[in-house]
Amino acid sequence: MRKLTREQKRDIAAIAGKKDEDIDFSDVPAVVDWSGAQIGKFYRPPKKPVTMRLDADVLEWLKAYGKGYQTRANLLLRHAMVSSRGRASSARSTGARRKRDRRSHSIG
Repeated sequence: MRKLTREQKRDIAAIAGKKDEDIDFSDVPAVVDWSGAQIGKFYRPPKKPVTMRLDADVLEWLKAYGKGYQTRANLLLRHAMVSSRGRASSARSTGARRKRDRRSHSIG
């Protein structure tokens, strides 16, 4: 994101200093049709710094596309997460069932 100019900062400060009822919206058209609105279009989940060990060839492949390899890795992981959404809950229940089965076998 580019830094704001002095003029932009001055304008923002002037608007921030006004009360809501003092702001003139007469030149802004009213939006009455929200059918084309996209929910969450500008939402960005919070990021969390992590340390992750990747195979050297995987890292090389990610970096081969240029700047932004961490963002690219995040996109690939997000795609995998979204693609497996339904499967994750069934895998968890299968894992819990396996644990129960192992416990019952070890008791007898």
